[in-house]
Amino acid sequence: MTLFDPAACVGYFFNRFLFGGVVVTVGLTVAAVAGGMVLGMGIAQMRMSTHRLLSGFAKSYIWFFRGTPLLIQLVVIYVGLPQFGLKFSVITCALLGLILNEAAYLAEIIRSGFLAVPPGQSEAAWALGLPKSVTLRRVTLPQAFRLMIPPLGNSINSLLKATSLASVISVEELMRRSDVLMQEHFQVLEVYGAATVYYLLLTSAWDVAQRRLEKHFGRSTVAVTKVLPKGAMLADAAR
Repeated sequence: MTLFDPAACVGYFFNRFLFGGVVVTVGLTVAAVAGGMVLGMGIAQMRMSTHRLLSGFAKSYIWFFRGTPLLIQLVVIYVGLPQFGLKFSVITCALLGLILNEAAYLAEIIRSGFLAVPPGQSEAAWALGLPKSVTLRRVTLPQAFRLMIPPLGNSINSLLKATSLASVISVEELMRRSDVLMQEHFQVLEVYGAATVYYLLLTSAWDVAQRRLEKHFGRSTVAVTKVLPKGAMLADAAR
């Protein structure tokens, strides 16, 4: 049994082939978060709807995708869809699985964020004559998003690492390319050590971004609360 070779580990860290996997991993994460946010917003709105059919569909969607492993979802999409005449590339299948799965988690995060904003905030904005679209964009959403950031940050952090499951359907992200190098050179610890450093760098970078978002939206919320007390009195008077 050979000992761990630090020089080889450093060499793999600067390996262009492995770095290409890092680029794919980041791309999958960004695309899945963007798609998951859009779909999750729609699912969250349906979940909060008073319409039983819409609310029931949203509940079933969340129940299914949160209750089954992402690995199974990816395999079913990759293997099952071609049987119905729907054949996509491995990247498309991976993105579809990641987006559908992530949307289920983000829908609950988005819903909880909006429900946590006191109703008086919207009522005060309407009393000031602000349209619903402006109220959503300037009053409700900034406060809700501030509350969403911590759980959203955890979800994105988990998604970044969950992209490694896409290697099962042959997507050449960081984990898949690590496996290829390991099988070629039989240096397991050295290759996975380099991959570990990459994952730590990526999650650390997101942690910094998350803290900046929290600081930015914290200031935005303070600015909103300075304006709304007058609106709250107007809302009470309007009653």
